[in-house]
Formats: sequence, structure tokens, C-alpha cells
Amino acid sequence: MLERNIVMTDDSTHYFDDIKAGKWARIDPAFYGAMEFCQKWLNGEKSFTLKTSGSTGPPKDITVSREQMILSARATKSFLKLRKGCRMICCLNTDMIAGKMMLVRAMEWEALIYLLKPSATLVLPFNNVWVDFTALVPLQLQASLENKASRALLNQIGTIIIGGAPTSPELREKASKLPGKIYQTFGMTETVSHIAMADLKAEGPLIYKVLPRVNLKVDAAKKLIIEAPMSGYKRIKTQDVVDLIDNKTFIWKGRADFVINSGGVKLYPDELEAAVDPHWRKYFPGKRFFITSASDPKLGESVLLVCERVSSKDPFIQPFLHTLYENIHPYWMPKRLLNVDTILLTPSGKIDKRATLKPYV
Repeated sequence: MLERNIVMTDDSTHYFDDIKAGKWARIDPAFYGAMEFCQKWLNGEKSFTLKTSGSTGPPKDITVSREQMILSARATKSFLKLRKGCRMICCLNTDMIAGKMMLVRAMEWEALIYLLKPSATLVLPFNNVWVDFTALVPLQLQASLENKASRALLNQIGTIIIGGAPTSPELREKASKLPGKIYQTFGMTETVSHIAMADLKAEGPLIYKVLPRVNLKVDAAKKLIIEAPMSGYKRIKTQDVVDLIDNKTFIWKGRADFVINSGGVKLYPDELEAAVDPHWRKYFPGKRFFITSASDPKLGESVLLVCERVSSKDPFIQPFLHTLYENIHPYWMPKRLLNVDTILLTPSGKIDKRATLKPYV
């Protein structure tokens, strides 16, 4: 029998051999999908259907092989220098690739994994437990840093990876004070989770370094092209615009399909959001925003700031805009504001710009 377990939040323990045989009676229904996936994996299933996040287009199903997922798990273990039999926490949605890959890593590394229901804050039903590895989305990291018990748990984790969405400059600064290692990941469902990571504690712009055996190129428009074992060495042409340092490292700029062409100047919403974020949080803490394009009769497109429950009549909007004007490039200034009731999220926790804007288009 394998020595490591999957441990549930209700304090039930299931050995891998029991899961393989389908012996997981009386579990919380929230964990059934994860256990069913693990059973298929442990019984040698050769391929799996995964759903894309839907953040850059309609969600779609893709099929990946067992070998691709094994290669991804091995590359992550090698890059992060994690040991076989380590302790892990999975608090991600296991219906999505990020959560499924946490399960695969646990099984391939013969790890002890604490499987938690996805929630805003990270909480274990045990005290004083050292954890080697976990993965979070930025919203979970932010909420956990602001919660006393969750912050204490973060201090007991050796390596944290952050994915699903970019990390804001303010959140990066807070995360850099954690004692363990912490990385921002870059990847997609088609690459079977991440293919590169950037050290959030490093000074200056985030520089992504690829996992072992991954190679990069760019096209004439500086859009990233990926060749990696975890994608079956298929050449994946992305819509991600990067500054390629060499074929192993890059700086991410933003998505080409979200670019704002304002009077011939190309503006990347992700880059603008990172510049706006610290000032937004100062005036509107707890409320979300994002940047997209709006039609403009003179410029073709201009910068639109989409605000969650913040109207042009808000008493803080003018001081906020004045602060922006003093701190960001003039081309980056929003020309219009759109107040929405709620900024919607995808199942993986990313801001769903298309769904949010649909009632207003």
C-alpha cells in the first residue's frame, strides 16, 4: 500500500489504494469529482477531457494524455526542487486543470495532500502543520493575507504558486514578506497547467523562467509560441504578447486579443491595470475594476475603466482620477468610466470581462 493519503477537511483519510478500489464511502459530495478523477488516474486512465477557463473566449473541452500530465508534474517538481512524499494543500476547483494537476502531482509524488473545499481563505482543520507546497489564485492569496488564521498558515508553507490571473503590484509586495518561496505561474489548459514561473520576491519586472525542456519563440507581433513536452511538443501559438529575453525567459506584457489601439498606440489592459491597481485600492478598497476598450470617434479606441459599484458621481472618483493623472502615462488615462453592479468571475476565479460587459453592449 502507498504510504501517503488524501486527507479531507472533515478529518476523514483515504489511502490511494482504497481510492483506486472505489472505497470512499460517506464523503462530502463536494469531493466526489476529485475522488472519481483520482480513481481513474490510479487505474491507469490514458486520457482526460479538460475544460478551458473561459477567460479569453467561450469555454471548450480539450483532451490531454496521461503522459502529458505526468511530464507536467515532473517538470514542476524539478523546477521547485520538491521532494517525493511532500505535504501539499489543494484548495482549488478540481473540475479545472489547476485543481486536477494538484491531484496528479500528489499521486505522482506520493504526497500527503490536504484536499479542501475551494474558499476565499486558506484554513486547515489541524494546527501547527508544515506544508511543502500549495497553489492559490490571487483572490485567495489576498483574502488569506488579510485573515489572521490563514496568514499564520501561509507562514508555514514552503512553496506557493499563484495562477489563474495576474498578481497586482500591491499583492506582490505583501506576498514578498512571506517566509517561503512564492511564484507567479504562466500557462493555460492547452499546456496542461503552467510552463513558466516568475519569482514574486525578485526585484523589478516579473521575469518568467520556463520549466525543464520548454522552448519559446515569438512571431513578428511578439506573440509567444510555445513548444513543450507537456503539450505533446505541438507548437502552440498564443495571443500573449511578451518581451522575449531568450528562449527560456520572458516578460509578459498582455493579451493581443485585448489590446487597445488608441490613435495608433497599442495599450495592454493587463499592464494598465497593474499601474492603476495601487491607486484604485487606496480610494475604493474591496471593490473590483478592470480596463477594456471603448469606441472613440477620433482615436478609434480609447481606455474604458469598468468599475464595480463606483459611479462618476462618487465623491472619491475625482481625487482618484487626479491621482492617476499624476502617476501614470497620459496615454493610459481612462477616457470613460462604466459602473456595473457586479464584476463576474469565471469558475477558475478570473475576471470574466465578456460576461460582465454583455448586459451593457
